Amino acid sequence: MKRVLAIILGGGAGTRLYPLTKLRAKPAVPLAGKYRLIDIPVSNCINSEIVKIYVLTQFNSASLNRHLSRTYSFSGFSEGFVEVLAAQQTAENPRWFQGTADAVRQYIWLMKEWDVDEYLILSGDHLYRMDYSLFIQRHRETNADITLSVVPIGEKTASSFGLMKIDDSGRVIDFCEKPKGEALKQMRVDTTVLGLSSQQAKENPYIASMGIYVFKKDVLEKLLEANPDYTDFGKEIIPASAKDYNIQAYLFKGYWEDIGTIEAFYEANLALTQQPQPTFSFYDEKAPIYTRARYLPPSKMLDCTITESMISEGCILKECRIHHSVLGIRTRVEKDCVIEDSLLMGCDFYEPFAERQSNLENGKVSVGIGAGTTIRRAIVDKNARIGHKVQIVNKDRVEEAEREKEGFYIRNGIVVVLKNATIPDGTVI
Repeated sequence: MKRVLAIILGGGAGTRLYPLTKLRAKPAVPLAGKYRLIDIPVSNCINSEIVKIYVLTQFNSASLNRHLSRTYSFSGFSEGFVEVLAAQQTAENPRWFQGTADAVRQYIWLMKEWDVDEYLILSGDHLYRMDYSLFIQRHRETNADITLSVVPIGEKTASSFGLMKIDDSGRVIDFCEKPKGEALKQMRVDTTVLGLSSQQAKENPYIASMGIYVFKKDVLEKLLEANPDYTDFGKEIIPASAKDYNIQAYLFKGYWEDIGTIEAFYEANLALTQQPQPTFSFYDEKAPIYTRARYLPPSKMLDCTITESMISEGCILKECRIHHSVLGIRTRVEKDCVIEDSLLMGCDFYEPFAERQSNLENGKVSVGIGAGTTIRRAIVDKNARIGHKVQIVNKDRVEEAEREKEGFYIRNGIVVVLKNATIPDGTVI
């Protein structure tokens, strides 16, 4: 795997995850209480012994840069690195990144300097655990120019992905990015060729691209230089190369979730609390997910009732009830609170005791969840100040709302409290 260079695409504006991406890049969005989305592909690379990793970014990349520089530092005796390449304007190219392929094209001069055989292109907003060495081994065995990692999927979500048709040898013969209507029906295939049973093939008649690609080094360089107007891998580069190049499909059989929308992100986080075995587990000693070491104290709980939940380190919880929820680092919940079906991202700092007392005396709202508050089916972003006796329950069953001045949005019926927002005492949402 020393002959592989990984490129993680983290540059998109993350509009589908807004407002979580209002102040941060999509790969920097907190996950499972203590991780960030970028930790998934980087950890998969390290576990696969791929240690040359570039992360391409464009929007709100400050917190992502900070996280990566504090988390991933390899020894000076190895050639391993995790390095951020931010969008930049040059004399030759005054534009920002125009798409996934354009982002790689603008930095291909730097990547050419590495003596490698393959480029591994990864996405920064998926939840999965994968051994890329098996993927690359398949790529080499079939002498492919490009290999796409694929999953079989059903009718309901098919139009959200790049779909493909393959022949009996696994070679991709047709590719269509996010087809709708009649074009979608044209992409139905017999997925038993991937090893599915006839029943599974009936339920999942489409083959979707995971947005994970391996290119031969010279093939990628040639494609990017020969097609300067092509800006996207899924929409342009790969469909255009299907006729002239050997494109292979690699079936991934594990759990994989695209968490690019608020609803998918919310569901994937709460699914981590499932018993006895969640669909994705962070408790795998052989393939750990790495993140920043923060050296926080253990969580402290006083007379709490906690069921089906994950509590990160450094939390302070008092006489509250928490059910089917994920609480991030340094979360503070005061007494008589009820938290259900919610994701609380926690806090970046501890508020000093004297400051909390002063806030209490002066009618100001402290960081954390105030006494007597109820929160159901919500995402509370970092450093939020929720007052006393607040009800965040979406009582009017609103599906979509944008109330930025009041500190929250509603997406798919899920209330999202903004980072650093203040929700005054007694507010009902």
